[in-house]
Amino acid sequence: MGSMTGRAGVVTGAASGIGRATAIRAAQEGARVLVADLESARVGGEETVKIIRDAGGEADFQACDVSRAADHEALVAGVLDRFGSLDFAHNNAGIPGGGKLLADVEDEDFDRVIAVNLRGVFLGMKHQIRQMLRGGGGSIVNTASNAGLRGVKRLGPYTAAKHGLVGLTKNAAVEYAEDHIRVNAVAPGTIMTGFARGATPERLAQIMKPQAMQRIGEAEEVAAAVVWLLSDDASFVTGVTLPVDAGSVAGW
Repeated sequence: MGSMTGRAGVVTGAASGIGRATAIRAAQEGARVLVADLESARVGGEETVKIIRDAGGEADFQACDVSRAADHEALVAGVLDRFGSLDFAHNNAGIPGGGKLLADVEDEDFDRVIAVNLRGVFLGMKHQIRQMLRGGGGSIVNTASNAGLRGVKRLGPYTAAKHGLVGLTKNAAVEYAEDHIRVNAVAPGTIMTGFARGATPERLAQIMKPQAMQRIGEAEEVAAAVVWLLSDDASFVTGVTLPVDAGSVAGW
């Protein structure tokens, strides 16, 4: 039996990257997974579902814009309708937000990054925790970043959102520990996702410079940490933001 056998939950931003890798890894460990992403990413989301089903797992797709409260309510309802419970959630959906020094950032660009990367996680946890309270507990992991643990030049809005996410994670952990709800986060470093693929070699070298291990990480390496935190193998762990970053925070 896998570490997630008998459990059902949701992974946002699961049409690609870390979200897809987490959904697949959770399913491999026995979980039933509702794969969530934007309607515009449905093709990728359905591909994630197909990968899981072809391997013998259970999964379905539901469109979700994480910046909308109604979509989170519908997502929780969707998990219950399909699988009967909400035992875990990985709040992973996010958007990049950088490239400019702080004084050059447009107001609307800052607001959009905060709306998705911070408010979206707040809304997700809010509705997930309400259901987990009714269901007797659960486990949540949020995707932060090593930019949530240190400053990164030209990433002001993103860094602000991820620092806020780390704070929300800690607060939720201490507020709901006695309700059998664990809340943790992962802080990835440079991972081979769409952002890394689109970056110039010079930008990648700049981002990777603080890392002790000079290579780009794989989404599956982050997913392994996420699923461990979601599972009972991490039953005494809550309120933690776990760097999965090749030592960049350690050497900072």
